[in-house]
Amino acid sequence: MNLSPMLFRVLVRSLMLLVCGSAFGWSEPHQSITKAALKALPESDRAALGAEWELLGEDFCLIPDHVFTDRKNAKYAMMDSRPGETYLTVLHLPSTPPEYQEVLSYFIEKAAGALREGRVGEAARFTGTICHLIEDYGSPSHTVPGDNMFTLQQQFLPPPAHMKHKLLHGLIESGTVDVSIEGYQARVLGTSVGEAAWRLTHRIHEAIVNARGTTFPIIQALYQGDSEAVTRSQKVAAKVDAEVVADAIHTIIALGMNRFSSGAFEVPKRIGIASFFPLEAPSLYYPQKMFFGAPYWGHPSHGYVLENGEREVPLKLFISENERVMERVFREGLGTGGRSTLTYQLPVGVFRKFEVFVGLHSELGANGAGEFLILLDGKKTASVQLKGGEPAVRLECDLEGAAQLQLVTSGQGANLKSNYTIWAEPTLSK
Repeated sequence: MNLSPMLFRVLVRSLMLLVCGSAFGWSEPHQSITKAALKALPESDRAALGAEWELLGEDFCLIPDHVFTDRKNAKYAMMDSRPGETYLTVLHLPSTPPEYQEVLSYFIEKAAGALREGRVGEAARFTGTICHLIEDYGSPSHTVPGDNMFTLQQQFLPPPAHMKHKLLHGLIESGTVDVSIEGYQARVLGTSVGEAAWRLTHRIHEAIVNARGTTFPIIQALYQGDSEAVTRSQKVAAKVDAEVVADAIHTIIALGMNRFSSGAFEVPKRIGIASFFPLEAPSLYYPQKMFFGAPYWGHPSHGYVLENGEREVPLKLFISENERVMERVFREGLGTGGRSTLTYQLPVGVFRKFEVFVGLHSELGANGAGEFLILLDGKKTASVQLKGGEPAVRLECDLEGAAQLQLVTSGQGANLKSNYTIWAEPTLSK
């Protein structure tokens, strides 16, 4: 029996769904998302990729899904460190942040290096693989760790009788999604591959968390047969995906063309990390092992402390300036309670210094006490012990060669219910 190329692709794709546990993400919306990202980029980026520009949105963003049917391009979705491994699951499903940051580093280097050497076709193909990874990670069908087929979620949201035996993965990701990010200004994420991969990892985290907010609404809309509601929620996820893809393409071209002098390619010299998930939360939520018992049962919070674990209260510290002590409210920071350990992976050699204000909340922590400790690669670098009512202390440390930053808080004293500890404006600077 002779099969047409199109039918052959469909059959192989169906087989892959069975073999790989349906690791595919957006399906057709891959192209819509990539094209929306490309449309938002400046003409100088289009010129850098030339004739490959349109192919990136039409074909190259699908390479990781077609590694068994498009042998010619399969090598652009494979890694030298994994010889013989044709289908890389990590290009479709999030594993751990250190692993996929390493994968991003590899493909960014391949794409930027090819562009630097004038191999534009290869650069566009490697870039397509990166686009695919971003889009799959930010797909509503890939948001639940360990439950890619949503069989567990169906226990929490039981389906109606007519959908009782239907697997939700394909239904959640499929459809035609009209994506637009008109007016979005793409950002260059780094002046080196290491910095770019690190910042792109955290941008992808934003896309994953955003997509999670759409998954249950999509499932509920599927149960109700409301296709318009399904599409509306899919567009919420696809829009953020397109913005992250635009950042990635823009960054690769900046690296490949060495365009860092123009204001359009300016990269921040200071990066706040308060909104970043620590390595202790590899699936981008706080597991129970990270919870502290005082001043309430809970986990670190970004941008506020929780009074009694219920009411958001702004981050407030006493600050000593010009021989005067005054109260200051911080918009960025972490409320960490009486016991916490937060570990952050760093791009080695990119940032020169880490600085942060530490102390107890000026109101809720008046009767508390705590120790704040900074470790770099497991070695103690800075620490201070403070009591409630004392001015916050600005801790600073040299990051030269460090790969991991760890912020450790431990409550002290007899009144543990007052140990509302704060790390305010934790910032990396070049």
